[in-house]
Amino acid sequence: MTAVEHDIVAQVYAAKEDSGAADQFIQQYLPFIRSETAKFVGTAPDHRYEDELSIAMLAFYEAILGYARTRGAFLPYAARAIKNRLIDYTRKEKRHQNVVSLHTPYGEEERTLEDTLPAQNGLMEEYDLRQASQQEIQEFGAQLAQFGLTFSQVADNSPKQARTLTACHRVLDYARQTPHLLDRFLETRRLPIKELSQGAGVDKKTIERHRAYLVAILLAFTNGYEIIRGHLCQMTAGKGGSA
Repeated sequence: MTAVEHDIVAQVYAAKEDSGAADQFIQQYLPFIRSETAKFVGTAPDHRYEDELSIAMLAFYEAILGYARTRGAFLPYAARAIKNRLIDYTRKEKRHQNVVSLHTPYGEEERTLEDTLPAQNGLMEEYDLRQASQQEIQEFGAQLAQFGLTFSQVADNSPKQARTLTACHRVLDYARQTPHLLDRFLETRRLPIKELSQGAGVDKKTIERHRAYLVAILLAFTNGYEIIRGHLCQMTAGKGGSA
């Protein structure tokens, strides 16, 4: 790795442990996140693509949490995570509209969803990755359904303000450090809002407002969904106002 890459990796590992560092790192790389979103939608992201940008930011954050040095340079890893998550979102939206096809064109170029799947060395490796991704997405969707949630609801429920995102980070950090709460969460299929509020120091109303987002992230980290961890990544830049 170059000196620059070493510095980025150091920032990533710091962001894993500290929600404040994570928020700062995400803000620092907003141009990168916007650029990757623009590549996917085929134009500069504006108000029409707020959902896509939100999901890309979520993907970037989940890439931080799922990254290890053995995965290579961080930014290419994060770029793949963003693309995969946006593909997932697009598929689910098309399915929701009863129009689901990998050959459905989108954007301004003559491309299809199938064209956006990550390039791999060898067709079999690419096929295996697609199959594993699709299976994991289906399983994760079924897990969400047990909590009364869909992918679209999770995307819509993403924190849209930086301060709200930071608060959600604190809740997630506390939950992952408190195994008995995670066990109860999985057993009862209910978010232990009172305990999370007290332990993380976050207002209960904030947790209630972003329940779908919090549930999705915790499910991904308690069920071993390695690919989903790379797909799930949400958050948008704060523009003031309440979340």
